[in-house]
Order: sequence, then structure tokens, then C-alpha cells
Amino acid sequence: MIIIKSLREIEIMAKAGELTAQAHGIVKEAISPGISTRELDRLVEEFLRKNGAIPAFKGYGGFPASICTSVNNQVVHGIPSSDVILQPGDILSVDIGTIFDGYVGDAAATYPVGDISPESEKLLAVTARALMEGIERAVEGNRLSDISAAIQQWVEANGFSVIRDYVGHGIGQKMHEDPQIPNFGHPGFGPRLTSGMVLAIEPMVNAGKYHVKTLEDGWTVVTADGKLSAHFEHTVAITPQGPRILTSLD
Repeated sequence: MIIIKSLREIEIMAKAGELTAQAHGIVKEAISPGISTRELDRLVEEFLRKNGAIPAFKGYGGFPASICTSVNNQVVHGIPSSDVILQPGDILSVDIGTIFDGYVGDAAATYPVGDISPESEKLLAVTARALMEGIERAVEGNRLSDISAAIQQWVEANGFSVIRDYVGHGIGQKMHEDPQIPNFGHPGFGPRLTSGMVLAIEPMVNAGKYHVKTLEDGWTVVTADGKLSAHFEHTVAITPQGPRILTSLD
């Protein structure tokens, strides 16, 4: 069942989203060669708790950290560690979830570590634009798969592939609500989008094939062919005025 949010609820989610965006700003500022992913996790948790929020991921399904940090060929759900030290040329996908006043904000971005290769730069740019291609279709009257199709078409036109195994989702008082939002498919299918829906749209894009596997830690998802992966996500409310991005400071 898709839960429609009131204007009051969306405003609370906007505050959760603002804190999520600010936490991403802290990460972006801190990322540099030599820092550990565990230190990034500490900075985010400290910031969120200081501002009256709760890290949404910590303990969720048993996840042991406050953020997900996925390096290079890691797609999603990488566990922060003092042993993972960022190196020049790495790319780092960071996923942050925030609970504020009972509602969740969720956003992800992939960051360069120092100077990165042209291939990495293209992967990040294409994935970031894929997110916006999806958001632009998150308008009243469209079908859910219009978002999915727009993401897939953009990604594949640029020579990359979209993950099939993991999807975007509805979001509200729970991290994951209906509907699921694949990043692939044909337009014109699924529920009709209406005002009050709030969606976490999140393309995950591989430089190689779309196949993935999960490591022995039970969390970290990596590309099956070892090639790079990027991940961008925003929490988006559908309104009569168009899509409202709740996890952006703009």
C-alpha cells in the first residue's frame, strides 16, 4: 500500500532531508586521501545526534554503522571501517539516512577521492544525471515506470548498465515503503503518481555489466565483473507544483 503524506508530514520529511543533505556536505568536505571510512561514519553520526536526529541505518536489519560507504566496485551497503583508507583515484559512494521527528530522509552520492580517471568522471556524471532524469518524471499523472524507463534509457545511451537487484522505494515513517522503484523498465506501467507520494529515487550504475554479488559480510554488494559502480539518490515528494527534492540544500 502506498502511503500518501500530508503537507505537515512532508515538511517534517523536509527537515529530515535537510539534515541528510548537511551530513553529505560534511562528508564531501572531509573526503580526502588518507581518511578512513570509519571516520566519515563518526562525523555523520556525531552531527546527526547533535541536531536531534537519529542515524536511520544504524541497527537497521542489523547493519552495524550509521552510513554506508562503498568504494570503487562496491555498489551499495559497504560497512565503514578503520581499515578502509581512501586512496587517490578512488570513488566513494556514501548513503545516509536520517530519522527526525519520526520521519526518514535518505540520500546517496558518489564522490571522487582526489583526481580520478576520465572513466570515473563520466560514470559519476552519467549517474548523477540519471537521478535527475528520473526526478523530472516524478510528476502527477505519470506512471511509476516512467521514472524507471527514463533512468535506464539515459544510462544505457551512455554505455553503462543499471542494477537490477536493488531498487528505489517509497519512504516516510519507515525507511522502505511501497512502491518499489526499479531503475529499468518500459514507460507507462505501475501506479499513477499522485500528490503526497514520497519516493527515494536511486539509480545504481555499473561501468560494466549489471550483475552483482554480496560479500561474505552479508552486506557489501559488489559488481560481479569487478568494474566500478556509482550511486546517487534523493528523497522526492510529488506535489501539484512538480517534484520537490527534500534532500537538497538548493
